[in-house]
Formats: sequence, C-alpha cells, structure tokens
Amino acid sequence: MSRIGKQIINVPSGVTVDFSNSQVVVKGPLGQQEFKLFTGLNLKIEEKTLEVAKDNPDQFSKELNALHGLARSLISNMVVGVSSGFEKELEIVGVGYRATAQNKNVQLQLGFSHNVIFTPPEGITVEVLEPTKLKVKGIDKQQVGQVAANIRKIRPPEPFKGKGIRYKDENVRRKAGKTGK
Repeated sequence: MSRIGKQIINVPSGVTVDFSNSQVVVKGPLGQQEFKLFTGLNLKIEEKTLEVAKDNPDQFSKELNALHGLARSLISNMVVGVSSGFEKELEIVGVGYRATAQNKNVQLQLGFSHNVIFTPPEGITVEVLEPTKLKVKGIDKQQVGQVAANIRKIRPPEPFKGKGIRYKDENVRRKAGKTGK
C-alpha cells in the first residue's frame, strides 16, 4: 500500500466534496475543481474526512500503489486550493528591470529592446506587489506553478550577475567572472 495514499484528508468547513461515477467534485469559497479518479480506486467520504482506498486492498501492484498516492495528493491539493488557494512569489533582479500591472496583464521591462506583456490564463491572477515583486495566485497548484515557471522563463537568472526573474527564496549559483590581465 502507498504510505501517502493511506493518509486521511481533513476537509475544512465551507468545503463540500461530492463523489459519483469516479468523478470527484470539490467546491469551496474560492471556486470548484473536478478530478476523475483512477480505475481501481475509491473515495470514502465521512463527516469531515476523506480517504482514498483501493477497490481490492489485497491486490498488489506498483502502478496502482503509485496511482493511490497520486490520487490522494491531487484531491488534497484540490481541498486546499478551493479553501485557501496557492501562491508563488517571484523577484525581479537587475538595474532597470521592473513590472507594472495593466488590467489583468503584466508588463515586464527586462532589458530587451521591447516590453514583454504577460497574460495569465483563466483562473490565475498575477499581482505586482512592488515593481520588483510579483505574486501568482490561484486554486490549482499545478497551474500556479506552471504560470510562475513561464514568467521565470522569460528572463531566467544568469549566473554572473544574477540578473533576471527568480523565485522568492531561490538560490542562484554564481560563477566567477573573467580575471583580467
């Protein structure tokens, strides 16, 4: 059995979970998410807890064990997402590098000959906290991480001066420059 799959998911107040025809629907104050449960797995709903269980607990399969843990993690992320949401913070490092908000879009000045305009997908918001700090927010953990990675990919941190877009607590490995002579 999967160690992660055996863990129980606590459901906070204000969040409802529906399960029918292997379709899991989680509704909360921030929105709604859906997930189709893998074959061979079942969801047990009690008062304020959820448990992902195998249809046949005696059956051993590496693939089913992996899917058991994956399904539990995805459902747990859905519960957290609709109740409190997910966020990633980004920092912009470099002289003259900055971001400004334009409606839902973000305009980035990153040393290119033109400004880059980033449009976030539906369900994701990008806030400009300061000209050099961004916050990506949403209810889907995977989508929040992907949008943050896409923004970082526009100008990743370079190893000599560390200029570019990085995650808030990211450690950029620096290289020594030329020694001269």
